[in-house]
Amino acid sequence: MIVATPSIDFGEVVHVRPAAAGSKVLVVCEHASNRVPTGMRDLGLSGEALQSHAAWDPGALGVAEAMADQMSAALVQGGVSRLVYDCNRPPEAPSAMPARVEKYGIPANEALSAEMRRERVMQVYEQFAAALARQIKDARAELKLMVTIHSFNPTFHGKVRGVEVGILHGKDNRFASAMMEKVPGDFPFVARLNEPYSAADGVAYTLDLHGVANGLLNVMIEIRNDLIRSTEQQKEVASKLVPWITGALAEFESGKAP
Repeated sequence: MIVATPSIDFGEVVHVRPAAAGSKVLVVCEHASNRVPTGMRDLGLSGEALQSHAAWDPGALGVAEAMADQMSAALVQGGVSRLVYDCNRPPEAPSAMPARVEKYGIPANEALSAEMRRERVMQVYEQFAAALARQIKDARAELKLMVTIHSFNPTFHGKVRGVEVGILHGKDNRFASAMMEKVPGDFPFVARLNEPYSAADGVAYTLDLHGVANGLLNVMIEIRNDLIRSTEQQKEVASKLVPWITGALAEFESGKAP
C-alpha cells in the first residue's frame, strides 16, 4: 500500500490575488488545483483519477479568476488536490482526507496515521484557513460578500443532472435567496437553489466559518463542469454570473433586500 510519509514538502498550498482598493467582494476557490506534492507519489492514483472531479473542480478556477477580474475582487484559491486535504471540510470530517471518492479508492489515504493526518492539517488546512482569514481581516472595512466557486459532474451514478448552475447557502440563506428571487431574464443556464448539493452534504463549511462568522453575506456557486471546459466558456459563464451577483449585492446595499 502506498502511503504519504511525514515531512513532505507541500509547496504552495494557497494562492492569494489581492483585490483592488475598495473591493466589496471576495472570491474563493477551494478546489482549484489537482496538484499532489511530489513525495506523495500521486497518492497511488492514475492520471485519469487525478484529472477527474474526484481530485479537484475542473473549470472552477478559470471562472473564479474571470469573476475576480470583472469585479476587481480578491481571489483565494487552493494549491493542492482536495484528495490531499479538502479545504472545504473541517479536520475531523472523514471527507477531509477521504479514503474513497466516487469510483476511486485513494490508496495513500486508506491507512493514514494520526501523525500523517496532523501534518496535512497543519501544512494545508491551517495555511489555507489562515490566508483566507487574513484576507478578510485586511479588507474588512469594505468587504461585504464572499462567493465560493465550485463545479460538478453532468452525471451522478449514471443519472443526468438537469441543473446547470447551483446557488447554495449554509446557515445564512439571505444572499442565495435574494439571487434566486431575481434570476436575470437573459441568464442562459438552468439555475436551482441548493442543487446538486446542499449544506446537508457538508459543503457549506467555508461559507459558515469564514462568511457567517465574520458577518459577511455569502453564497456558494456550483457550475456543471461540461459548461466550463474551455477558457472561453469559463469567461462567458463568469460574465453571466457577475451582473447577477452585483445586482443582488446592490439590493442589500440599498436596503431593498430582506
